[in-house]
Amino acid sequence: MGGFFGITSKKDCMLDVFFGVDYHSHLGTKRAGMAAWDPEVGLQRKIHSIENAPFRTKFEHVFEEMSGTAAIGCISDSDPQPLLVRSSLGTYAICMTGVINNADELIDQYLSFSGGHFDAMTGGRINQTELLSALINQKSTFTEGIRFAQKSIRGTASILVLKEDGTLIAARDRVGRLPVQIGKNADGYAVSFESFAYQKIGYDDEYELGPGEIVALTPESMTQLSAPGKKKKICSFLWSYYGYPTSTYEGVNVEAMRYRNGAILAENDMANGKAEDIDYVGGVPDSGTPHAIGYANRSGKPFARAFIKYTPTWSRSFMPATQTDRNKIAKMKQIPVNALIKGKNLLFVDDSIVRGTQLKETVEFLYDSGAKAVHMRSACPPIMYACKYLNFSRSNSDMELIARRVIVELEGEDGLKHLEEYADGSTERGQKLRQGICDKFHFASLDFQSLEGVVKAIGLDPCELCTYCWNGKED
Repeated sequence: MGGFFGITSKKDCMLDVFFGVDYHSHLGTKRAGMAAWDPEVGLQRKIHSIENAPFRTKFEHVFEEMSGTAAIGCISDSDPQPLLVRSSLGTYAICMTGVINNADELIDQYLSFSGGHFDAMTGGRINQTELLSALINQKSTFTEGIRFAQKSIRGTASILVLKEDGTLIAARDRVGRLPVQIGKNADGYAVSFESFAYQKIGYDDEYELGPGEIVALTPESMTQLSAPGKKKKICSFLWSYYGYPTSTYEGVNVEAMRYRNGAILAENDMANGKAEDIDYVGGVPDSGTPHAIGYANRSGKPFARAFIKYTPTWSRSFMPATQTDRNKIAKMKQIPVNALIKGKNLLFVDDSIVRGTQLKETVEFLYDSGAKAVHMRSACPPIMYACKYLNFSRSNSDMELIARRVIVELEGEDGLKHLEEYADGSTERGQKLRQGICDKFHFASLDFQSLEGVVKAIGLDPCELCTYCWNGKED
């Protein structure tokens, strides 16, 4: 997925942008980059791999290499960015969050009339930020170009541009699937995916862009270049999983939503007489923990951390190249608290169950540590569709999803005609899905949050939320 951050200021802003970008490290693990504009030097850029080291260690010398009163940076889970582009619109730096699903089609269209070329990567793939800039450059202004790109792209693209005069241009994706937020202080403006990133460095909340809205920022002003659209489909997973606990989107705080979500899960179990003999409730760290706190508070069952992730040296479980090595490191990180495990009936809440690979390892680890029973709750409904809008935890195939695989094992391909029924735990098919996953992962019991439950926990109008991964309903 990824996130971006930028500042335009009356004074040097490199340190603040360094910290602002670093605060987006939870959103990506492949590449990070910074671009800056200095009145004397012009535009500069640095990009580093962060697959085996965090952002800070790779950019700790950036202050010796770059300077500027305006700068942008990004954390990316895909292509290197920001890019420096020279075009009829001038020279500028650009980065994006999202994914372009119709890239091949757009590339072929561009090459058919332009006589130009793209810098191809391994396998012939094109950096999607370069493709985005090629779309923008077909028009005579940034506003027209960004509108054209947003209309042409199937997928999602929120955009941040740093012009050669220090002006920032920020655009939220067409239907507002991802947030773009503006902060302000006495010296200028900040733009960010995560609002807490600028709050921590002395900026106050100023504005949250609407769907498709475009603004220009200078140290003295914020100017709307294109008004927001009426249709909004913000990603529900922002609150359930990948949003940072301190973040607030559309006025809804992530941590508070997760408490409400866990409480709803507990209410469902209490109403159905499930998991009554639990000794401790815990979360699968880290993002499952607040959901579990909400569950424990509502159910009256004591919350406990039966195992702790050792993160000082293994902050990420997905750094190695192979899944086998990733699973091993995930297991190595888990340190048991034996007094809270041995002979205990445990209930864990995970943020979601996608493929289930690491969750299976976790449950085996708990049983190996002496657990009597391990019950599992998912803070999300069963994931039935691989996300087609964001480049985060995306599956190459729907059949990589554990829910789909179990459905096919139970009923063959015909079962895929009944996904809505399988998602509902009150139906016979829904119960069979849950039991099938229990049998595969050795859960004592399993249940999922309902779609109605997660929407209630978020608290926004359902028509403003993207829930495609759960119900397959497109825009």
